[in-house]
Amino acid sequence: MAIVALVSAKGSPGVTTTALACALAWHRRLILAECDPAGGSVMAGYLGGVLNGPRGIGELAVGELRDGNLEQAFWSQLVDLDAPKRERLLLPGVVDPAQAGSVTPLWQRFTDFFADLEKGRPPYDVLVDCGRLHVSGPPWPVLRAATVVLLVTRANLPDLSVTRSVVRAIERDFVEHRVPSGTLRLLLVGDGHSDAEIAKALRVPVIARIPDDRRTAEVLTLGGTVRAGRPLMRAARGLEGPVRAMLEHRRARVAWPAEEVPDAV
Repeated sequence: MAIVALVSAKGSPGVTTTALACALAWHRRLILAECDPAGGSVMAGYLGGVLNGPRGIGELAVGELRDGNLEQAFWSQLVDLDAPKRERLLLPGVVDPAQAGSVTPLWQRFTDFFADLEKGRPPYDVLVDCGRLHVSGPPWPVLRAATVVLLVTRANLPDLSVTRSVVRAIERDFVEHRVPSGTLRLLLVGDGHSDAEIAKALRVPVIARIPDDRRTAEVLTLGGTVRAGRPLMRAARGLEGPVRAMLEHRRARVAWPAEEVPDAV
């Protein structure tokens, strides 16, 4: 499925929580890449900081700038979220703000690498936590290359007001860079205005709504046992279907029948 990107307008609508829930519930092999320039939180939070030594996209960036060895180093920087199956892997985000300066110039390089992972043996989908858009050095190349961009927002008026400006910023950028239409979708968190009201006001379709399941969100944020039957995990599991349907629809739109080649005379 190539790249699915999650991004937000505000600091706490649940982007990382939702991305991690989806990673744990996904049916296909998947890599969750923390590409939030403000820093990653899964290692210290959900995984409780149990791994010794630095690991993640910051280390990859330093190595790539020094040696150009992304292909060789990538797999050693991943954390198995469901060991030892290697079906759900995490690329941790930066933990030292100084690392963000090394990562920013390499967003396009990482994006190209992520896009090729669906062609690997075995293939992997890549779910990218892009964090907030209004930060220094956001991963625009990831958003432009994504099959689906999910803009995560709470369904209340204050959050939607901020989200509106982010929608317009993404739309302007996508037009400028000729990103195919229909890439952007809203992913709502919690109760509030209806899907139809929000889609009409922001002029972007709503792909799904994630319940405000605070008990599960706390486990995904601070660590603990994730229960598959909880509302948040059920919703995350159900999100894969609409996302995959979007991919198939886009592929069908751009597909052309192969030209018949006449027999040689």
